[in-house]
Amino acid sequence: MEYSTHHHSTSLFARLARLVRNRMAEGSLHRVIPADVQKRLAERVHASEARHTGQIRICVEGGLPLSYIWKSASARDRAVTQFGKLRVWDTEHNNGVLIYLLVAEHAIEIIADRGIARTVSPKVWHQMVERMRTQFREGKYEDGLTEALSIVTAALAEQYPASADGAAPRHPNELPDAPVVIR
Repeated sequence: MEYSTHHHSTSLFARLARLVRNRMAEGSLHRVIPADVQKRLAERVHASEARHTGQIRICVEGGLPLSYIWKSASARDRAVTQFGKLRVWDTEHNNGVLIYLLVAEHAIEIIADRGIARTVSPKVWHQMVERMRTQFREGKYEDGLTEALSIVTAALAEQYPASADGAAPRHPNELPDAPVVIR
């Protein structure tokens, strides 16, 4: 077995640089998603869920935990973990969607449960992420998340509409509407 000191030190340097970038981003969360934006997003999620039986969670994280950085885990790995931790997978119709933003790495991940993933093309999610990325580059986080929420709402309303008479959804709100902000 060959061992390369250079490769190891580069890897260690890359991890340390990633650690610094992730810790520094945590301080910017108050600018990215302040309390008033969180409140408006929660109201938009609530209004969205009146139109369909799906569940939507927004999770914004400043930086990855140290354990993810040391094992070189991706933002996608973290989003999948949050999908489980926030119980987005645990909805009656398997139609939960997590919109995950990792500020430190400018990463956006959409995790759709199997019910909605079967009916919505991955192309829709990819286009949504690209639109969000454009908004975020301009510092318009609320606009990007609101637009993403509109696209998810349209997909869920088409595949899992609320009751035919337009009354309340067929089941209660299964998950909190407020965004999860992890410092």
